Amino acid sequence: MPLHRALPAVLIALALPACTAATAAPPAEARVATFNASLNRAADGELVADLSTPDDPQAREVAEVVQRVRPDVLLVNEFDHAPAAVDLFRDNYLERGQNGAEPIEYPYAFLAPSNTGVPSGFDLDNDGAVGGPNDALGFGAFPGQYGMLVLSRFPIDTTATRTFQRFLWKDLPGSRQPTDFYSPEEQAVLPLSSKSHWDVAVRIGDRTLHVLASHPTPPTFDGPEDRNGRRNADEIAFWRLYVQPGAAGDALYDDAGRRGGLGAGERFVILGDQNSDPLDGDSLAGAAEQILTAHRVLDPAPASDGAAEAANPGHRGDPRLDTADFSDPTPGNLRVDYVLPSAPLEVLRSGVFWPVAADPLARLNDASDHHATWVDLRLP
Repeated sequence: MPLHRALPAVLIALALPACTAATAAPPAEARVATFNASLNRAADGELVADLSTPDDPQAREVAEVVQRVRPDVLLVNEFDHAPAAVDLFRDNYLERGQNGAEPIEYPYAFLAPSNTGVPSGFDLDNDGAVGGPNDALGFGAFPGQYGMLVLSRFPIDTTATRTFQRFLWKDLPGSRQPTDFYSPEEQAVLPLSSKSHWDVAVRIGDRTLHVLASHPTPPTFDGPEDRNGRRNADEIAFWRLYVQPGAAGDALYDDAGRRGGLGAGERFVILGDQNSDPLDGDSLAGAAEQILTAHRVLDPAPASDGAAEAANPGHRGDPRLDTADFSDPTPGNLRVDYVLPSAPLEVLRSGVFWPVAADPLARLNDASDHHATWVDLRLP
């Protein structure tokens, strides 16, 4: 659902200017970021309660990180699905300066339901009982836990925005679904997305940037069937198919019944906590490479000195590229958060907000176990 403070949602698309050769605008620039902010709570309603005052310590740290990074378009992973929480987060935290940081305003937001915590009615983990987080369509204690939120300084074109919450895992071309683990009845209801996949159409000047947002399941907490590792890899594979013209034919369908992937030549950025490191960790080999090497994808390789300082011995990947600080020694720090723009977008700068220990802002490193990852783009 679009959440806009000035125009009714139905007017957002109508107010957007048409792009013509005669009125072509100069290149536009935008900072695009992803941040798994860990704004999830243990019970339904707790996030709204915590954000209803400006005093929640963790939310204040998360807001300060956002104010320091100052993205124009931001995907927040692990923001429980609660429409009331969106305005509370903006009013009580983002629009109030935190510890000397300047307030930041996001007039536009996009929020849609998540599969997390939605009862499936089946014993999906085969433990002999039906119910609980492991038997939900996506792991979660209540519907919408660990959801997603897109905040934007620019208008969101709701008519061009698509969600894929109900796309079935079995319908993905080349699906890795363990069919010997899930019954045919379970396969008929189990979606691909553990949360959802969103194509949020953001209008920057007279251009559209497709913000391809997701948060695949962690590739752990399962058994020898590797159901979570397989699902993680296929959730990532969805975007590879989506951005390659004709790769999946009409196999992909959104929640409104529209079929097909992204149109040829569209500008996009794949972003989110993919829970997959190219070289380290527990994900399937090659899972992250599916988007790193996808059609027209550029890898700006955002990095930080803080990640290098916190490097784990024995890891194969460049520690400067790590974006998450997980428990040591296993899995340790990993690169799991990505902002991957498409050509012909021009990458100007990129980074990860991970201050070194000597930096006074290192006090914000515990806001989440992930670090905000950003890329500055020019839209030609």
